[in-house]
Order: sequence, then C-alpha cells, then structure tokens
Amino acid sequence: MDKIIITGGPQLRGEIPISGAKNAVLPLMAASILTDKPITLQNVPKLSDITLMSELLSHHGVHVTRDFSAQTCTLHAASITDTVAPYEIVSKMRASIVVLGPLLARCGEAVVSLPGGCAIGTRPVNMHIDGLRSLGADIYIENGYIHAKTSGLVGATIVLPFATVTGTENILMAAVYARGTTVIKNAAKEPEVCDLANCLVSMGAQIGGIGTDTLVIDGGTRLGGTTHFVVPDRIEAATYAIAGAITHGDVVLKNVVYDDLLAFWQPLERAGVVIERMEPQAANAHASYEDVRVSMSAEIKGVDVMTEPHPGFPTDAQAQFMALMTLCNGAAMITETIFENRFMHVPELCRMCADITTHNASVLVRGVNHLTGATVMATDLRASVSLVLAGLAAKGETTVQRVYHIDRGYERIEEKLRTCGAEIERVQGGSTAL
Repeated sequence: MDKIIITGGPQLRGEIPISGAKNAVLPLMAASILTDKPITLQNVPKLSDITLMSELLSHHGVHVTRDFSAQTCTLHAASITDTVAPYEIVSKMRASIVVLGPLLARCGEAVVSLPGGCAIGTRPVNMHIDGLRSLGADIYIENGYIHAKTSGLVGATIVLPFATVTGTENILMAAVYARGTTVIKNAAKEPEVCDLANCLVSMGAQIGGIGTDTLVIDGGTRLGGTTHFVVPDRIEAATYAIAGAITHGDVVLKNVVYDDLLAFWQPLERAGVVIERMEPQAANAHASYEDVRVSMSAEIKGVDVMTEPHPGFPTDAQAQFMALMTLCNGAAMITETIFENRFMHVPELCRMCADITTHNASVLVRGVNHLTGATVMATDLRASVSLVLAGLAAKGETTVQRVYHIDRGYERIEEKLRTCGAEIERVQGGSTAL
C-alpha cells in the first residue's frame, strides 16, 4: 500500500484550489437514478469514493462517463437493470446507502446491503428505514440486507430524532416521487444536503425550506435532466486552513463558501489565526464563491470546541483541529457529540509526542513545544489527514501508512501541499484505481 512521507518544518505559502465536495457528489450521483434523462455534474474531484459510487451505479444500469480533465461526470439512467446494491461494493463505502431512496422511488423496490465505510462509529440506518416506512414502504432486514418494497409512496410528515445527513438525503430523494406533500422536520442543514436539494429542484422537483430544518416536498413530479456545479468542499478548505496555521504559514484558499464554515473560522481566530475574506476574483469558478487568506504568525492559543450538526463545528474537522491544538500554548478540550468512536487518531498523534488524554466523549489536549516525526497509521479519512497536518509541523520525518483513506476524500493532496512549499511525497506500494 502507498504511504506518504513528510519532512516537517517549511511554512506553507501559496494558493490552494478547493475541489468539489465529495459528500455532495455522492448523493448527487445517486439522484441520477430518479430520472431517465442524463445529468451532468461539474466540479467533480478525482477520488476513490467517487469511483466506487460509479461502480455501484453502473451495476444498477446507470451509464457513467467521467472526464477527469474537465472535472465532469455525466450519468444516464435510461433504465434500471438491477435493484440490488451488493455487499461487495456497499461494504467499502457507507455513502452507498443513498441509493436506497432513489431505487425504491423509481422502481418500487430495492435490496441494499447494510453499509461499511470508516470505522468511526455505528451510525445506524434506522432513521432512513423509519422515514421510508412513513412514506409507505414495507421494509425488513435479512442476511445483512435492507429489503424495501412499495406499491406507491405517499407523502407524510416525518420528524427525525437526529439531524442525519444521509437519512435526510435518502428520504428527500424518495419523497420527490411520493404522491402528495412530505414534510421532513429536524432535517439536516449541511451545505451538501442543500446542494442535493438545489440539484433536484433544477431537475423539476418542488422543494421548499432548503437550508432550514424543515423541508417541504410536493411530490409526484417527473424529473428531467440537468447540469449542476458541485459546491466546494468545506472540509477540504478547513483542512488546508489548518495546514497553513499549523506551519505558521500564509495560504490563500481558492473558491470557498465562507459562510458554510462560520463555526470553524471562529475558534480558529480565537486560536490566533488570521482569517481574511478576499475580494472576489474574476477567475473564480463560481460567482458566489470567494478566496480566503489564512495566516499565522503568533503563538497558537488553546481553544475548546464541541462538534455539532451544521451550522455547528463540523465533526469532519475535529481531528484536524486537534492536530493544531497539540502545539497550542496551554490546553484545549475537544468534545465529540456526533460519532462515538472518532478519536482513533489520538494514539497516533501521541506517537508524535502529543500530550492528549481521552475521557469518554472528550479529549484534553495539552500543548507541547514541538511534535516529533514518527511512523503512524491512518485509521479513517479525517484521522489520516490530521496525521499529515501534524507531520507538516513536526521535527524530522513522518511516514503515514494506509493512505488509501486519504484518497477517499482529498484530491491531489501531496501536489497541493507541495505547491505551497511542503516537503511531502507519496511512495508507491500498489495503487487505488481512480
């Protein structure tokens, strides 16, 4: 397997383009099942998770064409030839569960393997199932598969006990085919959910309340094709912001939706990082996106954070923020409220001489003078990139193993960091097809 080798020390300086959001692309690809007309997604990054979703959709009969140079993906589900999402594919990526709602809506049936993915918690699918049952689906689980069938979905009011992102997306996609009106209360408000809803609207769906915790869907409309520009990846932006801060550098993040990260920028500024919204550039990919300059010259201050559903501090930026806090002057308390097993990066950071104590859902990070390079192992997507960030600031050489996790969510990470002065390289040891 590939590994990444980093020699810490250089201050990052330069521009980093932010790619399209993986967590937006995957449900957008699944939405292609809802129409027999082609849809084209723009600003699609080259990631292994997207390759897996392409493989799954192809299995269902969707014709998938990717143009890597143009960063586009065209999907055409003229007919669905198979309504079974097999374990062999779904077990590799949890987001595969988002084909359940579209398959059920269009075909009246779906058999989807219980999902796999990063080992950061159980993340049960009961809210997906309960929501689809409310719309009139008959569902049972047998031999590790979700079996769903309906003679016709009917609108309903669904109150989610927790603002689940993929649960909201699954129910939303099914609801656009349901007769009558569906109301989803306590819906997830993440930008990626809004991006899906906006794409569905461009396909002909009638959806109100986008961006709020109550979505109202007037179902039954036949959907058509569309061309949709994928929202920038806010977690990638957060990651590279911390890369600039942890190296006491000065980087410009290109094409960012600043307001999508308000709960992230605020603790970063309290830590002493300077965040500057720059004037929109004519070359930016989209009129609503902007450039953000991140610089750090002062000492890093300890700041407490608690992860929450959007618009709170994102759980997907928790590991990266922890890497920054390992070098703070003082201490920081980091509390994880979304996933129960998302501190697996702690032992690896401690191998680099970080001082971290875990207690239930919180960790206490006591800042150290410096981190020391070591051989560390990635355990999930965000944990793996936190080790890269720590390696950028550590004394000596850091080797990050099992970096296929990084390839799931970060496009050209070595190139983007190296362009800004990082001493980082990938050592080939077998590759993941993209």
